[in-house]
Amino acid sequence: MPAHQSDAVQPRPAAEPGTRPAPSFPGSDPRQTLRGAVGPAYFPVALLARFPYAMMVVGVLTLVVAARDSISLGGLTSAMVGLGTAIFGPLIGAAADRWGQRRVLLIAGSASSLSLLAMAWVVYSPFGTWAVLTSAFFVGATAPQVPPMSRSRLVSVIFRELPPARQQKTMNSTMAYESAADEITFVFGPVIVGLLAATLGGAAPMIGAAILTLCFLITFALHRTADVVPKNAATHQEPAPVRSLFAPRLLVLMAGALGIGLIFGSTLTTLTSFMADLGYAERAGLVYGAMGIGSAVFALAAALFPASFSLQARWLSFGGVLLLGTIGLQFASALPVLLLVLLVMGVGIGPTLVTQFSLVAERSPRGRSTTVMSLLTTAIVIGQSSSSAITGYLAEGFGTQVAALVPLVAALLIILAAVANALGVSNARDYSRD
Repeated sequence: MPAHQSDAVQPRPAAEPGTRPAPSFPGSDPRQTLRGAVGPAYFPVALLARFPYAMMVVGVLTLVVAARDSISLGGLTSAMVGLGTAIFGPLIGAAADRWGQRRVLLIAGSASSLSLLAMAWVVYSPFGTWAVLTSAFFVGATAPQVPPMSRSRLVSVIFRELPPARQQKTMNSTMAYESAADEITFVFGPVIVGLLAATLGGAAPMIGAAILTLCFLITFALHRTADVVPKNAATHQEPAPVRSLFAPRLLVLMAGALGIGLIFGSTLTTLTSFMADLGYAERAGLVYGAMGIGSAVFALAAALFPASFSLQARWLSFGGVLLLGTIGLQFASALPVLLLVLLVMGVGIGPTLVTQFSLVAERSPRGRSTTVMSLLTTAIVIGQSSSSAITGYLAEGFGTQVAALVPLVAALLIILAAVANALGVSNARDYSRD
């Protein structure tokens, strides 16, 4: 294992005197499996708990457009959600590293549910734009970081509970599954938003997200795996310095994740504009699912890639497939062609996202695993929200053809980050052990 890998993914150290070691799950033996270690309920609960996070940006956009009849204000409020997540998402991750996930999730989940309900009320109230923007900021700021916390838990379980011979293979499969789960939520979250808004009204997605948060986030917070990620405050372990989070080896991953978020937001908005041109704007979410199918399937297939197919090579290869798809998007003038292009883009997105999270699991500085995972997930949300606003403005002012350029630019950013990673940014000085 690389010397720079975080303590969260290293074999269980001996407990220091006076400290409480991370719990060991019953039945740990050479035949132990990840599912057996975390229990059968973990994966469905963790999947459902992350849906509100994926519904935020599109839900806010849908709500504001329905209530205030302003696409530009809808795009601006989506950007405010991203701003709130950008500022507070990493802080929530850092708090989980310091005090443990359970306490942080319960507090953040309660605040998130209140923020979602407040947003649904404020938008229909007589309050002005400032109140709408402020409530959108709090929706983003209180969003629980379920995806990075789930990854941190599973990584810790793998390297504490599974036999060494199966750890790396299980790690690859787990990162593939987690990325596929992200794909499912980020692609089908907007579909759920559209169905709820169409059948129950503009506020329904926000109310639904609040209910999902209360039900499944609390269950996720109380799950026994919340205790397996080492807490710095409990172990008295000094985490790596904050400057380690800005090492080139991590910044290049954040740039790549930002590109993925830009793809999500810009593609959905471009697709919405395309379908509106055809007179079927309400079906955009369903067509968008074509990208999710290819992405989820190939994200899971990434677990089958041979070890000789390095992570650097995977990023370059599938980033290239994604770039090819965005080039095809420039020439998609009919729905069947568009569906084919979206499938190609999905083939590129899934393995690229798996690769990025596999790399961040290897490179997380000591005691900062949840923080770094949160930074990567935050970069996706920032990209999604900002590109939704920018692409919406371009589509409204200049047409679908111009809006389609944004996914192409996003794909170029992903390729540039992949090239930087392959050329040795990952070998730059590591501050995590200073």
